[in-house]
Amino acid sequence: MNVSVVGSGYVGTTLAACLAAVGHDVVNVDIDEDVVAAINAGESPIHEEGLPELVAEHAGDNLRATTSYDAVPETDVTFITVQTPSREDGSLDYSYVEAAAEMTGEALGGKTDAHVVAVKSTVLPGTIEDVVVPAVRGAAERTGTEEIGFVANPEFLSEGTAVSDFWNADKIVVGTSEPSAAATVRDLYHADERLADVPVVETDVRTGEMIKYANNAFLAAKVSLVNELGNVCKRADIDSYEVADALGLDDRICAAFMRSGLGWGGSCFPKDVDALRAFARQQEYPPELLDAAVDVNDRQPERMVGLLREHVDPDGARVAVLGLAFKPGTDDVRNSRALDVIEQLDDAGADVVAYDPVAAENARTALEVDIEYADSVSGALSGADAALLTTEWPEFDGLSFDGMDRSVVIDGRRVDVDTGALDVYEGLCW
Repeated sequence: MNVSVVGSGYVGTTLAACLAAVGHDVVNVDIDEDVVAAINAGESPIHEEGLPELVAEHAGDNLRATTSYDAVPETDVTFITVQTPSREDGSLDYSYVEAAAEMTGEALGGKTDAHVVAVKSTVLPGTIEDVVVPAVRGAAERTGTEEIGFVANPEFLSEGTAVSDFWNADKIVVGTSEPSAAATVRDLYHADERLADVPVVETDVRTGEMIKYANNAFLAAKVSLVNELGNVCKRADIDSYEVADALGLDDRICAAFMRSGLGWGGSCFPKDVDALRAFARQQEYPPELLDAAVDVNDRQPERMVGLLREHVDPDGARVAVLGLAFKPGTDDVRNSRALDVIEQLDDAGADVVAYDPVAAENARTALEVDIEYADSVSGALSGADAALLTTEWPEFDGLSFDGMDRSVVIDGRRVDVDTGALDVYEGLCW
């Protein structure tokens, strides 16, 4: 098929490159000229494992990028993948989605054959019906449902493993009341034999929108519950990872998302859980369990700094923070627990030096406090009074912590280190 993808962030670029790998002709539409130029030059605009290779392979062949929506009517399906940022109350700002829908509608105004608009941006139930459909139809000056079909097709990609997640999907959600639109999206994915057996959940639009929120809320709550259990285990001198290993053998629970530690961050869990909490309150329902999950998560950085205080007075101490990205495999620092730890250390008077393999530049932009950025692990550890492990990058496994004044290590991610060679080792939840 011919496919247009509006937005070239983590989701849009990954989707476009993977659909090109399926064999479709794909065009990315983005307002950022630098991003467009990068894709057309065969360069990925984001750090994501496996994505640079896909972009390089298909750019100039069946993958291209443009700043113009003129390419949209030449395609069969348009995916909207733009951001939906949070407001202060947790509700979502749909201005990017609405603008993308309006521009898509204007481009489709002269098209006479069928077209499908699939919303992959994470939006709350009712958004496609109340925002996207009116924006597209109003701009296109259409009134029927035969020519433009609308589908909720949420993404389930994790940063750092997004390409792998695309090819190893657990499910494909197709939310629409229009059978022809559902068939188009289903066929789009099933065109590749690697995706042919992935279950397709066909449902209505509002249910399709809700599934993504339910998915992320469940996982976020699971991590917070595991962290809560880990905090109790720590107090009782029990290794929470041994407990979690046993829990994971229960097929009602499973072993995924069972690593206790510093907590969840990134762009999805915090935003989606906050949005769902705000949505629940709009329905006059108090989301007490989700509120508790957020509270447990927000307290983990404070607990980590508290463990440090038991061994080192942070005031005036040189503290190395290893890891700035919210998880390994990405340069994304949005809602990173590591940044929360750094801000607390700064408040406590610590001299912070940080290292991350790929996320340092993004951290410079995101952090409101001045810290030192090291070019290497050894540079960060040199002369440090303590080290905090805040992202489980593989290169931190087996770290010797040479060069520290005193090897005091507080581990928030269960990194594989030789604890017996350290002066002090404290696991956050073990």
